[in-house]
Amino acid sequence: MRRKDRQITDMTEIEAIIGRCRYCRLGLSHDNRPYIVPMSFGYRSKSVYFHSAGEGLKLDILRKNPVVCVEFDTDCTIKIGEKACNWGFGYQSVIGSGNALFLETPAEKKAALAIIMAQYTTEQFCFSDADIRHVVVFRVDMDEICGKKAPPA
Repeated sequence: MRRKDRQITDMTEIEAIIGRCRYCRLGLSHDNRPYIVPMSFGYRSKSVYFHSAGEGLKLDILRKNPVVCVEFDTDCTIKIGEKACNWGFGYQSVIGSGNALFLETPAEKKAALAIIMAQYTTEQFCFSDADIRHVVVFRVDMDEICGKKAPPA
């Protein structure tokens, strides 16, 4: 990282940033071209959980190439400068990478969906087998993770 003064290495701080996020961006590679999609998610212990409908381009790509990047950002502010080159952003962000793994068993899917819901609410939910029958659930275990921040405006 070029700006070491902005680097975040403390996992507690990184996880606090992720905890404040309402969505993330999932980066995929399709035939050597990038494909990025915003997604709801759940996070636990360096793993990010996602759900999806049973078909679509995102799943087609993941089945061919499970290597992904995940990006989170929050607390974004615009810094206004007197000249155009003095403008900037305040932010906190986290980027991680790893491999997507499809969860197959009802128990795995239900546990992952509970983690996803916990990102957004403290309410507890039960998922029936019928609820999860047509949903695809996958997890990304991040083998690399780093954070970066710039002070707010």
